[in-house]
Amino acid sequence: MSHTVHPYAHRLGIIRDWKSRWFGVNAQYRDFLKGDILIREYLEKKLRGMFIGDIEMERSAKALRIIIKTSRPGVIIGRSGEGATKLRADIEKKLLKIGVKHQQELKIDIEEIKIPESSSAIVAQMVAEGLEKRMPFRRVLKQMVEKSMANREVKGIKILLSGRLGGADMSRKEELKKGRIPLQTLRADIDFKRYEAHMPYGNIGIKVWIYKGEIFNK
Repeated sequence: MSHTVHPYAHRLGIIRDWKSRWFGVNAQYRDFLKGDILIREYLEKKLRGMFIGDIEMERSAKALRIIIKTSRPGVIIGRSGEGATKLRADIEKKLLKIGVKHQQELKIDIEEIKIPESSSAIVAQMVAEGLEKRMPFRRVLKQMVEKSMANREVKGIKILLSGRLGGADMSRKEELKKGRIPLQTLRADIDFKRYEAHMPYGNIGIKVWIYKGEIFNK
C-alpha cells in the first residue's frame, strides 16, 4: 500500500528549502522551534483574508527576520508603514506572552506575489472566501480552476473540498482537476496547501495542488 506524503515535505532538500532557516543548540533550538510554530499560527489567524501566500523565518545571531509573502502588501503595510509597525509590536507582545526568550532584533519583510492564482495558499483562501459568501461550491471550484489555468506558468491544478457541501446533512468529497499533477515526480514543482472555510454548520476542508512544471539543475 502506498502512503500519502505531503508534497512539500516530500521534496525537501531536492527542489525545496526549509521555511525556517536557522541553527540552534540545545535549549535554544527548543525556544526557536516553539517561537516559529506559534508566530506562524498567530500570523495566519491575524492576517486571515489578506491573501498570505507563505510565511518564512530566518534567524541570525542578532536578528529574527519574518518574510510574509502576500498578494495584498499594501493592506498589511498600511498608510506610511503604520500596519507593519503595529504588526511588529504585536509579534513582540505575543513572544513575551508565550515566554519565548527573544534577544534578537525583529525585522518584518513583506514581499508581493505577482501572480496570486499560481499560489496554492491564495487559491485556497479565494475558494474559502467564495464558500463563506454562500456561493454554490461547484461554481467556486470551476471559476478558480479556470482562473488558475489561464496563467502560463500553471500546468495543472486540483482542488478537493470535503465537508457538509451545500449545507447537506451528510459530509462528502468533491474534486475538480485540470491539467497534470505528477505527485511522484520529485523534480515536479507542486505547490500544496490545506485550508478551512468556516461555515455556520461546520468547517469545510479545502486542499489545493498546483503544478508549475519541472525544476532542473542549472
